Amino acid sequence: MENYFELKLKSISENEKFARNTVAGFLVPLDPTLSELDDIKTAVSEAVTNCIVHGYEKQDDGIITIKVQTEGDKAIITIADEGVGISDIEQAITPFYTTKPDADRSGMGFTLMQSFMDEFEVLSEENKGTTIVMTKIIGGRGND
Repeated sequence: MENYFELKLKSISENEKFARNTVAGFLVPLDPTLSELDDIKTAVSEAVTNCIVHGYEKQDDGIITIKVQTEGDKAIITIADEGVGISDIEQAITPFYTTKPDADRSGMGFTLMQSFMDEFEVLSEENKGTTIVMTKIIGGRGND
């Protein structure tokens, strides 16, 4: 591990922008392209939003933990909640599946995270929370 930070935030929607911009700012020394930064910001935004909307079901007393570490040209981003958890991860990561169809949710959060990152993993246990581990290899320098 070359560099690392950990951040804990309340599960309120106002913190989503702060989280994505903080992660992106931390990764600037890796010299990512604008496209790579946009991918990372989108994935972080989706993960934090999932914690707020699904993990804590919009309760503002939950804690979201964000950890980011760099190893060479690799950024490893872990976003976790201690909320309700996911009973069926395979179903949850299926495109367009949502547990909140009446709340204008498209069911594309996990799909977006997975498509914008090089590696993606969801770990979850009911009533204990969910952890999303995403890896992005920064390598498109000069391709913006």
